Amino acid sequence: MTLKLHCFGESGNAYKAALALELSGLDWEPIFVDFFNGAARTDAFRALNPMAEVPVLVDGETVLTQSGVIQLYVTEKTGRFGGTSPEDQREVLRWMFWDNHKLSSVAGNTRFLMNFLPEDKRPADVIAFQLGRLKAAYGVLEAHLAGREWIVGTAPTHADFCCCGYLFYPENFGFDRAAWPHIDAWLSRLESLPGWKHPYDLMTPARPENRRDTAKG
Repeated sequence: MTLKLHCFGESGNAYKAALALELSGLDWEPIFVDFFNGAARTDAFRALNPMAEVPVLVDGETVLTQSGVIQLYVTEKTGRFGGTSPEDQREVLRWMFWDNHKLSSVAGNTRFLMNFLPEDKRPADVIAFQLGRLKAAYGVLEAHLAGREWIVGTAPTHADFCCCGYLFYPENFGFDRAAWPHIDAWLSRLESLPGWKHPYDLMTPARPENRRDTAKG
């Protein structure tokens, strides 16, 4: 049975789940959610996820929300990406929780404020504060990646898929790969994985200017 991931290309959290699914070898397909036009707030979508958020994974009678839960479901089905020892499994979860609190939540919010709001409604003081928080998070990740290829262990895990969730996007949110050489090298390693795809190629973007002919669906 084909797994269905309700998502859209601009969502970094959806990208975490989509990337794990794509690299796992599972049979899956993206189901486009026209988020910016209110599709996630419809009664039909709220029946899937009352939180009115993407991603949502549907596997037969199983409906899962929140990217981290979906990523761990990929591990349940495949045994991949969760860490190869109890110590590594705990470390993967530690970095997933850190990312959700310190990196992705701030990056996603800042990216929205800087790019998706009308220019006259962008709160400069809030954005400046958020950019400071992001710089600190990039510093933590940069220091951790010094001398190692992956965030946990010797192969890519959900820790990598979480922490890269927003870092491939072209929109400005205070991240310059060239300023963080260890992060840049790590992102290049992710890009070289068989099956890796850019978020705008893996999922259909909601904004027309971001759409590519290569998007999976």
